[in-house]
Amino acid sequence: MSDNKTLTILCLASYHKGTAFLRKAKELGCHVILVAKDTLKDEDWPDESIDECFFMPDLTRRPDIIYAVSYLARERQIDRIVPLDDYDVETAASLREHLRLPGIGETLVRYFRDKLAMRMQALRAGIAVPAFIPVINYDRIREFMAHVSPPWVLKPRSEAGAMGIKKIHDPEQLWRWLDELGDEQSFFLLEQYVAGDVYHVDGIVSEKKVVFALAHRYGAPPMNVAHEGGVFVTRTLSRASGEARELLTLNKQLMKALGMVRGATHTEFIRGQDGTFYFLETAARVGGANIDRLVEAATGINLWEEWAKIEVANLRGESYDVPHAREEYAGLLVCLAQQEWPDLSSFTESEVVWRLRKRHHAGLILASKDVKRVESLLDSYVMRFAQDFLAVAPPLDKPPA
Repeated sequence: MSDNKTLTILCLASYHKGTAFLRKAKELGCHVILVAKDTLKDEDWPDESIDECFFMPDLTRRPDIIYAVSYLARERQIDRIVPLDDYDVETAASLREHLRLPGIGETLVRYFRDKLAMRMQALRAGIAVPAFIPVINYDRIREFMAHVSPPWVLKPRSEAGAMGIKKIHDPEQLWRWLDELGDEQSFFLLEQYVAGDVYHVDGIVSEKKVVFALAHRYGAPPMNVAHEGGVFVTRTLSRASGEARELLTLNKQLMKALGMVRGATHTEFIRGQDGTFYFLETAARVGGANIDRLVEAATGINLWEEWAKIEVANLRGESYDVPHAREEYAGLLVCLAQQEWPDLSSFTESEVVWRLRKRHHAGLILASKDVKRVESLLDSYVMRFAQDFLAVAPPLDKPPA
């Protein structure tokens, strides 16, 4: 492709995120189109980096989104479609297929959105996963419950994070939930509940190679925080630890098995009481809950910016080189807050590098060259957050309209 051609990147956004991607794509000389949900009109988008902006009631509704983007393509040569949120990943794949554009298509995207498909593929590749069964054939479900001890978790196959997950303690409880789900039940899977610490690996893939990855451990498992309330906490693992090395190896193995080509990834594992790391889920996008800021605080690597650079380099036929990463450590804590604008001014330690500014939320990121210092501050701050700010809201089964 000629270097003097202005590349056009169309970004989909069902949530307000990915502003660093938009800025970097524009900085690299692209024509940037944003197609976003109309409830996001008043969000703080980087207008100076967006050439055209369009809003729709629902980006997932087909054929409306296909009609809309195809209409735009009548007078614009769209070169790449990028989803900025997990809920846009499947939509982007469908649009690529329709317009015959490069990137993850509808078959491959299943491995990054469908929890059943990704588990089956990981299992084929020899990666440990909790025992599971699709919610399709009742005889197989009965056999599963007879041989796999409860509790179990009933998981939607294509929701994000802990959305819609139910903990099941006995067969009767499961059948009641399935009755309530009705025709929707085949969009769920049943999985053995594994107790243990939950980890995540956030990385960058360029031309099927993991070129950057960083391992982290959550505080309380995200499912527990989502369902029971509490402070969301995660921190960088010591790079010299056996845990970190094993997780990075598993992440590489998984990305190869799933066929990831290029872009940002966010993958979660749980370490069971038997010491085994079990794969939980992965996504072909930047991790949410400000995890991108956590990674940048520890390494200097902005995942959104690097994703944009990878896409543009590929379009121009150029090689991509990941920047040198700092080897520091960072910790993140966030919670719902009772106060509309929580006062975080009492957190004065020099390690505080970022403060969340969002209604009814409290959040901080800490960074240090000393992993133990980060751990110590996090332990102290979690208690203070719980005492001074913490509010609890009921979990959502579906994303807000």
